[in-house]
Amino acid sequence: MSPTQAMPSPPPEGVRLDPSPRRTREARWLARAALALGLLTIALLITATGLGGGLIALVIAVAALVVTAAGGWWALTHHGVLRAGGVLVAAAALIIMVVVYVSSDVWLEVLFSALAWAAALACGRAALRVDAPPAVVPTWDTPPPRKPVLIMNPASGGGKVGRFGLVDKAEKLGCEVVLLDTTAHQDVAAIARDAVEQGADLIGVAGGDGTQALVAGVAAEHDVPFMVISAGTRNHFAMDLGLDREDPSRCLDALTDGVEMHVDLGKVAGRTFVNNASFGVYAEIVQSPEYRDAKAATSLQQLPDLLTGYSGATLTARLDGTVLEGPQAVLVSANPYGSGRFGSGHRPRLDTGRLGVVGLTVRNAAQAADLALRGEQSGTMTNAAAREVVITADRPTIPAGVDGEALDLKVPVRCSIVPGALRVRVPRDRPGAAPERPAIDWHRLVTLAVSIRSDDQDGQRGATQA
Repeated sequence: MSPTQAMPSPPPEGVRLDPSPRRTREARWLARAALALGLLTIALLITATGLGGGLIALVIAVAALVVTAAGGWWALTHHGVLRAGGVLVAAAALIIMVVVYVSSDVWLEVLFSALAWAAALACGRAALRVDAPPAVVPTWDTPPPRKPVLIMNPASGGGKVGRFGLVDKAEKLGCEVVLLDTTAHQDVAAIARDAVEQGADLIGVAGGDGTQALVAGVAAEHDVPFMVISAGTRNHFAMDLGLDREDPSRCLDALTDGVEMHVDLGKVAGRTFVNNASFGVYAEIVQSPEYRDAKAATSLQQLPDLLTGYSGATLTARLDGTVLEGPQAVLVSANPYGSGRFGSGHRPRLDTGRLGVVGLTVRNAAQAADLALRGEQSGTMTNAAAREVVITADRPTIPAGVDGEALDLKVPVRCSIVPGALRVRVPRDRPGAAPERPAIDWHRLVTLAVSIRSDDQDGQRGATQA
């Protein structure tokens, strides 16, 4: 991009980018299909069993889900035999529901109604996905780097650096490679700063998200392009950038045929993060020495004590004037996750200039059932976006997980976002992120289905735009 070339501006805050006319029509008809299939589900139940029988079938299904959620909560909050009992209760509730339906005279109708409901949900999610505004971060053509430096962690991702021959491939492309010593602690930020002082015009990392964040902060500080090589374990940042996570060597294509995108960086207590910062229950788990090598097992081991006998700090989160009192867990992300899930899924955009905030409070079986049945609409979950989040507590310091790294931070902990701070060089040809699985919003589907704009008007608008 030349110095005089104007950068495209993001849409004004609160303005929704409309999909194309073709996508609008597609979303409308998918929404109509979802509603029709939903009504068909109800009609099949009522026709097969009568109005009362249909209601009974619905009650059985809801009761089974509630008992399953309660059993799952019991399993999460207990150890040993009691945990096994919770799993058995949850499984038994689902099995009993299936047996009741199959043993009835209308099992075939119930099966068809279940299939119709599954199809309704699939059409509904497809409609919402098609109707969503474009999730494309603008890119610009820039000259390839003349003196790129890549920092590689040979132990990251179970040895991906060696397994994919990244050092040799990078050096053949003219890169200087700094291979970290896994037997001793090294300051990767200092290594990155030294590389910039020595004239590096691009710095990159083959390693985990925590290492990526430290070097990204240096790159943003010196306005030097940054490059991500997906050699970590989960590679969340690489996923959101649309990079190939199966073959990290493909990320090196950015050196010869790359484009540049400008993304936001998160800040927590002055430290950079590229994904998220967590507080509360999950942050307590991250503190465990066993977590890095056995994430799932460590979480299951510690959850009972944290959920039922939590003796950690009582948190308060203040976000742009809104106060969230006593959340069990808080996740602050650099840009919101597409579906508001707690740290799962991906972020459709990395340039909104907003932090995503998810707060979660599940303290008993009833709240667990509410979360299972209502998902993001549950009263146990808070979803928001903010420019700044301040976490306070009844203790002078609190544990935090910052891009998977365990830290202890002094309160108040201030989280902010720096719009467009990081210049990321990515391959022109890259897989892209998988479409987010949206949560069902029936109100939005009804609005789409009964939209007053006709298909002919859409066609005329498309022809005018063309």
